[in-house]
Amino acid sequence: MTGLRERQKADRTRRILEAASTLFRERGYGAIRIDDIAHAAEVSVGTLYNYFATKGDLLLAIVSMEVEEVLESGKALVAAPPPDPAEALSRLVGIYYDHSLYYLSKEMWRTAMAISIEAPDTPFSARYTALDGMLAQQVCDLILELQRRGYARPCVDPVAMGQVIFNNLNQMFIEFVKQDDMPVATLHAATDRQHVVLAEMLAPR
Repeated sequence: MTGLRERQKADRTRRILEAASTLFRERGYGAIRIDDIAHAAEVSVGTLYNYFATKGDLLLAIVSMEVEEVLESGKALVAAPPPDPAEALSRLVGIYYDHSLYYLSKEMWRTAMAISIEAPDTPFSARYTALDGMLAQQVCDLILELQRRGYARPCVDPVAMGQVIFNNLNQMFIEFVKQDDMPVATLHAATDRQHVVLAEMLAPR
């Protein structure tokens, strides 16, 4: 019985988040009310508030859902990366970027980033920060796996290099969401050029 209740709760949460994501993308974050989301998700307003205290919490929960999915998608690549470090980095970061606009628009990303900075002590902001840390760790894990397989130099500090790469891809993503007319292909091309340089530091001598 407990398992059924948990599944029902998870299904309801997913329905609320998908309804909010669709409405935010279609009509803009600022134009949507909690009542609109409850109606689209076919739940009462009271039920929605039992799950999310504010519209900002809803938005950050959508971000969490997005990041959790890309982390899951990245696991297979980290476990069996291609031998070329530049290609491995490009493919992992590509997973992150290609999924980034599935649930969220650029406007939603900008708003979520602002909320996480303005209210860092809320549970959902803490989760946002934790997920960023998990993405950074996955990049570090990729470098460790490249080293384990002999595809990367063992003398390179995998944590320091992974953090440098993540910080760069994160900054590039911020620039991407700031520019409404910048396509994701341009983002890929820019980071791929940078990864070639970074991969040269990793390549076995």
